[in-house]
Amino acid sequence: MSTHSTAAASAGHPEEPAGPVDPASPSPQPTRSVGDLVRAAVSGWLGTALEFMDFQLYSLAAALVFSEIFFAAGDPGMAVIGAMATYGVGYVARPVGAWYFGRMGDRIGRRKVLFYTIVLMGMATTLIGVLPTYGQVGLLAPALLVLLRLLQGLGAGAEISGAGVMLAEYAPVKRRGLVASLVALGTNCGTLFASAIWAVLLVVVTEQQLFDWAWRIPFIASALVMVFAVWVRLNLKESPVFEARDDVVEGEAVGTEEVETGEAPVEAQEFAATRSLTVKSVAVAFLLRFGQAGNSGMIQTYLITFMTVFLLLDKQLSTDVVIISSVVAFATVPGIGLLGDRFGRKTMYMIMSAIGVVAAIPCVLLIVSGATWQVIVGYVVLHNIGVMSLASMENLALPEIFGAKNRYQATGVVREIAAIVATGATPVIAAALVAATDSWIPVAVIIMFFSACALFAAIWMKEVAGRDLTDPNPAM
Repeated sequence: MSTHSTAAASAGHPEEPAGPVDPASPSPQPTRSVGDLVRAAVSGWLGTALEFMDFQLYSLAAALVFSEIFFAAGDPGMAVIGAMATYGVGYVARPVGAWYFGRMGDRIGRRKVLFYTIVLMGMATTLIGVLPTYGQVGLLAPALLVLLRLLQGLGAGAEISGAGVMLAEYAPVKRRGLVASLVALGTNCGTLFASAIWAVLLVVVTEQQLFDWAWRIPFIASALVMVFAVWVRLNLKESPVFEARDDVVEGEAVGTEEVETGEAPVEAQEFAATRSLTVKSVAVAFLLRFGQAGNSGMIQTYLITFMTVFLLLDKQLSTDVVIISSVVAFATVPGIGLLGDRFGRKTMYMIMSAIGVVAAIPCVLLIVSGATWQVIVGYVVLHNIGVMSLASMENLALPEIFGAKNRYQATGVVREIAAIVATGATPVIAAALVAATDSWIPVAVIIMFFSACALFAAIWMKEVAGRDLTDPNPAM
């Protein structure tokens, strides 16, 4: 029993199979207009942009000013370590946020939880801009910074997975890949916006002004994005797939106690008795995310250091390649989303991850050559194939893999745990191997390894494009 209408399907489109699959007839869903779909897309894009803006703002601040402002006592080297450790705290909190808010999202709805996460994330970022410094309050300053970073991470852990789930459940079947790809575009927008703010700031203020007060501007200014995102989400309707669940009554899932005592409707009891997860669904989702996150850690984090420290390339060139590649990604991400709608998620994952394996050595050799255009081409290909293409698909493929019963929680937890394992250790391992071998070979091999993980998962997985998202069971 549910409160949904039995009229038209999501976003005013009938559920039709996409790609090579032939799903069973889906459950009827509440009607959603094109305007509702647009608001959901803008909401997902804004939330993801704010998330990556928040973390990019902090990463740049940590590198430029925070070691002196919040960790000024004692050895300067230890101050840098303190600033970077505080940066890492945000990532440690993400799986906890994914578990807690994801579980809540599967119980009370996506819309409410996405409102909570955007407020939590945005407020934490804005408050960093009004914190007292070490010189003003001593150890209380870094303690408050750590607390805000924890709150940032808790919200961020459920934000991008929730945005992907919401868009997947909102979009018409044949355009799910394109619509959900907007989440990946948000990562680009947030990173570029934060980088631009700091770039302008470094030009228009003196170094002393930067340390005295100007460093606060980017964090306080982020409140504008948060306010707009909150306004959009206040006017957003709940996911039609969530409302169509058999255990949802008056906007919330029937509680466990009602199911166990038999007080819940029969349909809700049957829904609760379905499988939550399978080993294969978790393993496939983990490996798909592991491959993309590992490539992200290698290409977006370590490779820049490799270029400037090991190859001694100009720092400006390293900055330029990131900007150029990010601009190219504005075409790559929706393009891959469209191809995923046309040929299926499994097929496109196999193609792009196989290209990633094959292209690793040639692209790294182009970068090692040191010639400007060869470096740019090598980096752009690696970044767009190994990172952005896979990100475009995973924002949809992971929600499609899991069933309606616990889609939000499962997607979020798998995403964040795989990311911590892959991105946390990879740059350190890569740096150690490069130092030990004095060679570029470990860089290429590690990128090949992560692409191969995604390729293996793609071969192993079942096609999920076009499946009925109201099905409570996982796809495999």
